[in-house]
Amino acid sequence: MKIGIFGTGMVAQVVGGALMARGHDVQFGTRDVAGTLARTEKTGMGSAPFSAWIKDNPKATLAPFRDAARHGEVLINATAGGGSLAALASADPKDLAGKILIDIANPLDFSKGFPPTLSVCNTDSLAEQIQRAFPALKVVKSLNTVNASVMVSPAVVSGDHTIFVSGNDAAAKAEVQRYLGEWFGWQRSSILDLGDITTARGTEMFLALWIRLYASTKNPMVTINVLQGTTAAR
Repeated sequence: MKIGIFGTGMVAQVVGGALMARGHDVQFGTRDVAGTLARTEKTGMGSAPFSAWIKDNPKATLAPFRDAARHGEVLINATAGGGSLAALASADPKDLAGKILIDIANPLDFSKGFPPTLSVCNTDSLAEQIQRAFPALKVVKSLNTVNASVMVSPAVVSGDHTIFVSGNDAAAKAEVQRYLGEWFGWQRSSILDLGDITTARGTEMFLALWIRLYASTKNPMVTINVLQGTTAAR
């Protein structure tokens, strides 16, 4: 499958690398190709710059956002949340129409240091903003509540844990659930459909807790599992 990934950071690298390892044709999108390839400093998460990573992954291609949108039969948003709308706005609308966009970005704001705040929350979400701005896209929010390594290989954390999907298009959500299983090994029983795109507010706001779990445990592989019991008597 041809997949267009918006973004070149650590998450994009991990997800794109896993997809290429499974035989998919992945093109990464960036605002400035020459600038991205000239950058030699590590990413904000401490991983290798894309210029070094792509040398070790020569099957990957890098192009402007517009071209990555055209390339992908399915699109993945792995940009920093603050740049997501601008990145997608670089695409030709006809190259977005009818496509699934798996939104794995979070609207984290590091302008005041660590821990970050959320640039949008409570009454809105990044996923909703994307869906409103690009109504022809089928936006499905998923994978944004776990570390990138867990996104592409849930078995790296022993035991059961839950991943979520949110979106307005039921067929698109079903397709994404299939991709999560076929691409990355998520069991269907571990995928929880939260509902329409407004439910992405919950998974994006979970990042406030996830960051503190990470800080407390010193382990970025921390995840959650949703357990359900019988209804308590009232």
